[in-house]
Amino acid sequence: MMSDRVKQILSWYESENAGVIKNLRWMLGTGTLADTGKMVILPVDQGWEHGPARSFAPNPPAYNPHYHFELALEAGCNAYAAPLGSLEAGARTFAGELPLILKLNNNNSLYSDKNPSQAVTGSVEQALRLGCAAIGFTIYPGSTQSQMMYEQIQALAEEAKSVGLAVVIWSYPRGEQLSKEGETGIDVCTYAAHIACQLGANIVKVKVPSAHIEQDAARKVYEKRNIPVGTLAERVKHVIQSSFDGRRIVIFSGGAAKDDEAIFEETRGLNAGGGFGSIIGRNAFQRPKAEALTLLKKVMNIYAGKE
Repeated sequence: MMSDRVKQILSWYESENAGVIKNLRWMLGTGTLADTGKMVILPVDQGWEHGPARSFAPNPPAYNPHYHFELALEAGCNAYAAPLGSLEAGARTFAGELPLILKLNNNNSLYSDKNPSQAVTGSVEQALRLGCAAIGFTIYPGSTQSQMMYEQIQALAEEAKSVGLAVVIWSYPRGEQLSKEGETGIDVCTYAAHIACQLGANIVKVKVPSAHIEQDAARKVYEKRNIPVGTLAERVKHVIQSSFDGRRIVIFSGGAAKDDEAIFEETRGLNAGGGFGSIIGRNAFQRPKAEALTLLKKVMNIYAGKE
């Protein structure tokens, strides 16, 4: 039976059809955190984004696409997100075993641009063919290419929802007018989350925000209104507030590789601030499987309030 918390979350999506609601429920009702309203998703697009050696050489079994399906299943993740080729490589073997998210656009590190974009590398039709629960799409607020990406995801989101697929938007601020520190600044991070909500995201993915404030105009408001951003929990609460006052699922990126205790401490802050969960890639699949399973189990226990 569906929990009251999941019923509450689903009630926020007032315009969605039965197919989208079913797939959101599927993700929220899967794995170790089923029916808690929390989510931990395994994303594996790093091979495309950073190259296979940088991504998989630390744990060579991860070169095999089946490895990631198995890791997500054994860990009890709510879903597994990857580009087209990776999902195709395990589609029949793992059909129906866990919710899949087809990442519809990707970038690579063979070419660098101060104002990045991503190529559309998958389709809604392919997501349906593979039995996915959702599509995923990255936008770069702050890039001169951002307007094009907004138009792309608006059209893809409309198509996806029309056939019952949920929409997950990775909203990562980048661009020549943003400093590196500003990419995760609290004012920029909340702006990125809000943009994703306005574009129709059912689930928003953003980076963990820092206390840095990038924009002078925003700094004046933060200071005048005494908006608390000193702790991670306060910053996460503000990101959730900026996402339709908490009426959208917002999950946070696991980010670059870090040690276990740093991950657990960060997770405690995310959970204390009302974050809905994490999407953890490199910090999981670059470890030997036994270590990854131990790490993911503890992260899930923190979100479940058991640790």
